[in-house]
Amino acid sequence: MPDQPSPQDTAEAALPAECWDAVLSYAGLCTSGSAAAGELATESFALGLREVRAADAGALRGRRTPRLPAVPLMLTAVRTTAAAWERAGLGDRLDNDLRLWLNSPQAARYPGPPRHRPLALRGLRDLQEADAALLWLAEVEALPLVVVARRLGLDPAGVSEELEQVRARFRDRCRRAHLDAPLDSECRGYARLLDAVTRSAAPLRVPEDLSRHLATCARCAEAAACLQPRAGALPVALAGGVIGWGGLAYLERRRRAADVRLGARRPAPGAADGDPGQPGALRARLVRGGLLAAAVALSAVALTVSLMPFDGAASDAAHGGTGRRTAAAITPPPADHTADQAPGGPAPASSASASGPGGSATGAAAPAPAGDDPGPEPQGTPSAVAGTPGPTGPGPAACRVGYHVVDQWTDGFEAAVTITTGRPLDTWRLAWTFGDGQRVTRVWDATAGQSGSRVTVTAARYNASVAAGSTVTFGFLGSRHGGNSAPYDFTLDGQDCATG
Repeated sequence: MPDQPSPQDTAEAALPAECWDAVLSYAGLCTSGSAAAGELATESFALGLREVRAADAGALRGRRTPRLPAVPLMLTAVRTTAAAWERAGLGDRLDNDLRLWLNSPQAARYPGPPRHRPLALRGLRDLQEADAALLWLAEVEALPLVVVARRLGLDPAGVSEELEQVRARFRDRCRRAHLDAPLDSECRGYARLLDAVTRSAAPLRVPEDLSRHLATCARCAEAAACLQPRAGALPVALAGGVIGWGGLAYLERRRRAADVRLGARRPAPGAADGDPGQPGALRARLVRGGLLAAAVALSAVALTVSLMPFDGAASDAAHGGTGRRTAAAITPPPADHTADQAPGGPAPASSASASGPGGSATGAAAPAPAGDDPGPEPQGTPSAVAGTPGPTGPGPAACRVGYHVVDQWTDGFEAAVTITTGRPLDTWRLAWTFGDGQRVTRVWDATAGQSGSRVTVTAARYNASVAAGSTVTFGFLGSRHGGNSAPYDFTLDGQDCATG
């Protein structure tokens, strides 16, 4: 009678189906071409598999140590492998912004002493592995709860309640980890106040001194992002804090894949996700808009994305899980790639699909595991969504601008801007006029300048190219003294833009 496979063997055999598309997706963000993406994904998957085996062997000897669940463990293996490439002189195969990040103090936190690691990473590792897997699959991978329940062997009827309990446990682990971190005297003085503000189920007015502290302290803002119960904040905090560089771009990519899984109309052959005429594109734009709102939502305590300096010298270092108004910048990678792959395991580099700064290359995609990911992942970039050439723009204008104030406070505000263009762009420059004396102070996903009331915003390197009928987004912080009416006289490359 043949030997029955052990539970460890069974779990290991399921890893390719569970993790390969995620690994390839993130590897594509980290590299400069499709061949490099496939090789990085294959090496990273092998490294992650060795870590899983080592942890399982330790558990059999009674020395189990906390580890991440399978998907985030494999994603961190991509980051580790990319760092090894950089040290080995293979950095020319990596995204340039990633290389800058890998040589920054932010990257050094991840393999450093546990008490100095990002708070979201510590909090997820401190959970039971099953709880951590539930949290990650539901919040970051955006799998439907019924699929998560089936994958983890949970009761579908009770998985929603269990998820809410796991969220509370995660925040509790992060709260304790923050208090246990090596804080300076000023941060420790604000730790209890931050704890009280984020514990409350009802919105509380944040004291001005705490707001000022969060504006200048990345560690405390990072903690605020992890602790706040505000809807939409947790996926951003997890992706940024656990993955690190490119976390938000990865999160957006998984949201777009989830849009396909959840039944948005599968694109017809030759039709792109960004085609405004496709019903599925409307849902995709709503998903992307919801992610943008979550990523840049200004709570009273933290901003869950990092910011670029206003003077246009973009911080090239991404910082996982950083909070509001920090100096570190999460720099979205240059382009997306198709992440679907055969569930049987890593494929040769030639079948990988990725894109780099100079363009994109797409290889063959195999069906995803049945029941989990029935559709291909739409392509696009974190800030510019590619689409088939569509109409020349709504109305007579060559473009349309959506201006949305995410939040505002006594002397400042945060806004998100979406540009829909009726023509293809190789680069872009958007300008507008403020009517109440507002000033732009910091901007992300673009660079900005201001002369009097006139503001001019120019494209970042990674979102300069926009297909006809597609959208590009950026956000900024501004100061105000009195009113905060919406700006007017929008122009794109000197041509008038409609608003709304």
